[in-house]
This record gives sequence, structure tokens and C-alpha cells, in this order.
Amino acid sequence: MNSKLYNTIGFIQNESTKKIIFIGLAIATLIPWVSSPIALALGFILAVFLGNPFEKYLHQYIHLLLQISIVGLGFGLKLNEALQAGKTGLILTVISISTVMILGYFLGRVFKLEKQLTYLLSVGTAICGGSAIAATSPIIKPSTKQISLALAIVFTLNSIALFVYPAIGNALHLSQEQFGLWCAIGIHDTSSVVGAASKFGNEALKIATTVKLARALWIIPVSIITMFIFKNKESKIKIPWFIAYFILAILLNTYIPFFENFSSIITSISKSGLNLTLFLIGSTLSLQTLKTIGLKPLAVAILLWITISIGSLLYIIH
Repeated sequence: MNSKLYNTIGFIQNESTKKIIFIGLAIATLIPWVSSPIALALGFILAVFLGNPFEKYLHQYIHLLLQISIVGLGFGLKLNEALQAGKTGLILTVISISTVMILGYFLGRVFKLEKQLTYLLSVGTAICGGSAIAATSPIIKPSTKQISLALAIVFTLNSIALFVYPAIGNALHLSQEQFGLWCAIGIHDTSSVVGAASKFGNEALKIATTVKLARALWIIPVSIITMFIFKNKESKIKIPWFIAYFILAILLNTYIPFFENFSSIITSISKSGLNLTLFLIGSTLSLQTLKTIGLKPLAVAILLWITISIGSLLYIIH
């Protein structure tokens, strides 16, 4: 019995076997009835119990796959829907970004965190998670450890949001519009915003995607302000150009009838691509990564997240 057990463990620990299991689970997340939270959970479970055999190669492909999936979702929107959603979320976006950045500054001082780390956590919570952290890092020049820590915290809270937000939305009987707007404001990263909204419904998905990407454009003015705060005028601003392709997809779907014939197919493929993205993100969240998170930065990030989540929810409901 023991020899069989050892042989089984040895087989699973084999590097080639790990790769086969990883690829098999990745393909499984493309099946339509596998939801976004399940895809994320599968990736995390795999990382914990088997490890990720492709971890060092994944990060650049995660961002590329996410961007392609987001652009594909643009073919499920009409221009008037996008404009209405952007208009609805504009005031709430301005209020929430300002509130989080100011509160983050004071919380950083209270908890005595490094200025760069506090700023990364604040901008990641305020705008669009990992993308905002990546955009502002070259400007404020934090250490590699600070960047890794901020990303680990943001991705961890994103993972929790993917499960918690739909549960709360259903418990409070939020409408599709209310939930989509709440996701776009309260959840850090675009991947989890779209994942949570898609689980709630198609209308919620349209609103959440549009408002979140409009929100992501705030990286540009925030990056300019960041240059003055950290007195670094030599840095270049990293513009999220894929948003322009998302807008182009909306325009093509609105004004060229040919694309309407394929819009449902493209959006379906894009949702599957998003599930695969969440699986890949989950596979990078190992227990070892989570253990590196300190209590103080985690406390600051959670307080910021709770503030923006509850504040935006109350605003939307009332």
C-alpha cells in the first residue's frame, strides 16, 4: 500500500505530469459552464498543492490575454450603452478615486508605512489594481519587494471580491445596473470586475466593463500628478492603449452590421478567455506568496477596500 502511495506521489510530483495537469485544467476553464470564481479557485488550488510549472512565463501572457478578452467584450456593446454607462459612473469615479487617495495618505502615516508602498496600495485600490501599480511604479521608483507586496495584496483581495461581491449583490437584491456599477467602483482589478459581473448577468457585465475601463483612463492624470508628488519629471506615462481597441470594437459593432452577426460568438469566446485569465492569476497565488504579506500593509489595503466598497454601495443604492 505504501509503495503504491509513494509511486502515486512521485508521479504527481513529476514535472511533465504537473504540466499535463496544468494544461488540462486550463482547457477545462474554457468550458461555458465553468464560472469565473471556479476558474480562479482551480488555479489557486493547483498552485497550493502542485505548484505552477509555468509561473515564470505567465505574467506577460496574463496581461495580454486579459486585454484581448476585454477588447472582445466590446463587440457585445453598442455606443449608446457605453456612453450611458460611462456617464452614470463618472461622478462616482471622481469621488471614489479622490477619497481613496486621500485616505490612503493618512492611513499610511498612521500605520507608518513607506511612502511608495502606501501610494501603490492606494492607486491600486483607487483605479484598476495591478495595471495602476504597474503604471505608477516607474514614476515613484519603489523597491522590487514593495511592488511584489502591493501586487500580492491587490490580487488576494481581488480573489476574495470575486466570491463576496455576487453573494452580497444577490442578498441585497441589487439590479443588474447597480451591481455592474458597484463592481466597477469597488473591485480593484479589471479581471475580477468582469468576472464578478459576468456571474451576475449580461447587463451587469456591460456596465461594469465600460465603467471600469473609463475608470482605468484615470491612470493618465493620476500619473501626471504622481510625477509632481514624487518630483520625477523624467518618467514616462504608461498609457493603457488597449482601451482604444475596446472603443473601436464598440464602434464596429454599432455602425457596421457585418460584426453584429458575430458579436455573440466573439463575446462568448472573450468570456472563456477571461475565465482562463482568472485561472492563470489564481495559479500565481501560492501560499508562499501570501505569507510575504505583512499585517500593516494588509490592514491599510483592507481599510481602503472596505471604505470604497461600502461607500460606493451606499451611494448606488440611495
